[in-house]
Amino acid sequence: MIRGGDIVKGSCLLQKGQPYLVVEREFHNPGKGTAIARVKMKSIKDGSVLSLTIPTQQEVEDAQVDIRSCQYQYADQDHYHFMDNESYDQYEVPAAEMTEKKFYLQDGSSYELIIWEGRVIDIRIPYKVVFTVAESENYVKGDTVSGATKPVTTETGLTVRVPLFIKQGEKILVNTETNEYVERVNS
Repeated sequence: MIRGGDIVKGSCLLQKGQPYLVVEREFHNPGKGTAIARVKMKSIKDGSVLSLTIPTQQEVEDAQVDIRSCQYQYADQDHYHFMDNESYDQYEVPAAEMTEKKFYLQDGSSYELIIWEGRVIDIRIPYKVVFTVAESENYVKGDTVSGATKPVTTETGLTVRVPLFIKQGEKILVNTETNEYVERVNS
């Protein structure tokens, strides 16, 4: 059991006997009454979306999942391939089920796989990730406004808006929840 106040994005809950993955959560504390958690969940079995409002002190049933630290190996046409860092077991994750994650997967990097009943149901992407700028347009000096940005493409194909001084080949830190530039990383 898990309290409503302890639910985080990526938690797995059981509702009506089905496992759901929390994709969004928001806490609301009204001036009067108890605080609540508004939770948006996606069914692991059929992909349907369910929204709930849970008082923070109320307990809900959590799905018993296994979290494994795995290294991303490569992607083929249909799957992402991972290797368990401890047991060296291989995991194939259907690419069609994790299309939004493909831009964050970097060869050789470690990620946490969430496994329920022997099936990978989610890949936990770190909150911030370092990327190398693969494509960037040049700008003309003096042709800028305070805070001006430009789009760049990373080595994984992710498009991010960055300040004009970022050049091709430089490393940048990106917030993976918002796809926003955080800072330039010096190697």
